[in-house]
Parts: sequence; C-alpha cells; structure tokens
Amino acid sequence: MAHRIVEGTIPFKGYQTWYRIVGEGDKTPLLCLHGGPGATHDYLESLDAMADTGRRVIYYDQLGCGRSAINVSKPEMWTVELYVEEVDVVRRALSLDRIHLLGQSWGGMLAMQYMLTQPPGIASLTIASSPASMKQWVAEANRLREELPPEVQATLLEHEIAGTTSSQQYKDATKVFNDRHVSRLLPYPDYVKRSFDYLDEGGEVYNTMNGPNEFHVIGTIRDWDIIDRLPEIKAPTLVTSGRHDEATPLIAETVKNGIPGAQWVIFENSSHSSHVEEADRYMQVLTQFISQYD
Repeated sequence: MAHRIVEGTIPFKGYQTWYRIVGEGDKTPLLCLHGGPGATHDYLESLDAMADTGRRVIYYDQLGCGRSAINVSKPEMWTVELYVEEVDVVRRALSLDRIHLLGQSWGGMLAMQYMLTQPPGIASLTIASSPASMKQWVAEANRLREELPPEVQATLLEHEIAGTTSSQQYKDATKVFNDRHVSRLLPYPDYVKRSFDYLDEGGEVYNTMNGPNEFHVIGTIRDWDIIDRLPEIKAPTLVTSGRHDEATPLIAETVKNGIPGAQWVIFENSSHSSHVEEADRYMQVLTQFISQYD
C-alpha cells in the first residue's frame, strides 16, 4: 500500500537532522529510534506497515549518521546526551506532543535514557532487543561467541590482539556471528542491507561509541548501565526480542523486570531483528500493544 512520504531536515547543533514521515492519520504517531549507535533508519522500514493502521510512522537518521552525516570528524560530539537532546529537538520541530516511542537495539537504549528525563506525552514505549547494561551485553555476546566454530573464534581473537579488526578476514568471521544472532533472514532485504552497508564502511559514530563490532565493545558506551534506574520509567512498556538474539533472553528479561508493569514478547524464529525476520507477527504484536494506549 503506497503511503504519503514527507522528508525534510531539522537544524541541530549547527548541522541538519534528516527525517522521514510515512503515512497520514489521526492516531497517535509512532516515532522510531534506530540502532548502531551510528547506523541509519533504513533497516526499520518494515515498520512502514504501521501506516496501514492510520497512524504516521516517523524516522530520522541520528546526527552523524546516514543522511544526517556531517562532513568533519568530531568524535568528541558523539555522546548519549547529544542523542537524548536530539529526540526532543525532533519532537518539537515536528509537533510530536504525544507519541508512541519505539527504539531498536541502541535505539532502545536511547529511548530508555530519554525516558529517565521524564518527557511528557509518551503514550507507550517499545524496547526492541536492547540491553539496559553494556556490561551485561558484552558478557552475553562473549557467551554466544564461545558457541561459534573454534576456527572462527581463533580468527576473531587473532585480529583483535593485532588491532587489525578492519581486515576482511575479521569481517568474514564477524559475519558468522551476525548470521546467527543479528539477522537470520538471508540474504538481507534491500532496506536492511542499506543500513549494514553503511555500518560496514565503519562510520565514526559506531566506532567512537561502540567499537568495531557487536562483541568487541571498546567505545565510549562500554560502561553504560541504567539497570538501577529502570523503575523510574513511567510508560506502558513492551519489550520484544528474538530467541536467537544477541540481546539474549537474559538481557530482555532484565529490562522487563526493571520497568514497572512491562510486558515481554519473544519471537521464536528471530535473532536481533524480529521486526524484519517475523515482520507480520511483529506488526500484529506491536499494533495490538500500542493501540491500547492511543
């Protein structure tokens, strides 16, 4: 079904944040926060289908990413605080007084951090495959890594010690992990491939905040942890994750147990992108949840 699409930019920090609005309708809109940190919104575009239900779906590429890239190197700019501020800037510019908020992976971390500012007008919150602690994330990622074939583990370690994580061998070994725990839908659909291709080129935001990949986390968010503050989050919350997700059941359960009254749905045939891998079921679950809080 074809929907009206509006694109534009919003001034932020002397640069421009690019956004995309899909669909029309009077229902409370859905604002989507992409992962990475440092990816692009593209891989979330299966959520366009939410526009079929009569609500706008709003995406933006976070500053420094994709269509909101800046043409200078500014690693010191890329902080959690910057991205929390950007959510409010986008909401104000687009008059998003009341929204459903969805964050996937890093986007869910950002959504939780944003909720700690007690923002008004959040009808519901959906946390898709996100940790509340990077220490727990890394511990779980390393547990999953130990289940990889021994020769793959050896290649990963060798390149990490040598500091050659941008080599093709290392990328190939990383792909074995990704094909199990990031997206099991192969080959990737075009909209997903666009985001992965962008990350593969090694954006500054991802490398600064995270590190070279999902389990070798040496960036500035490596110590991020808000488990103790989850009870401060005051919105009806849905937690989603995949059975084979790098955001393992332990990670999702930690978030679910921390946020008062949160519900948790696990997608049995998915890894880290259940909104792609089980798109139809994801739409049903999400629609059913958020429509209770319109």
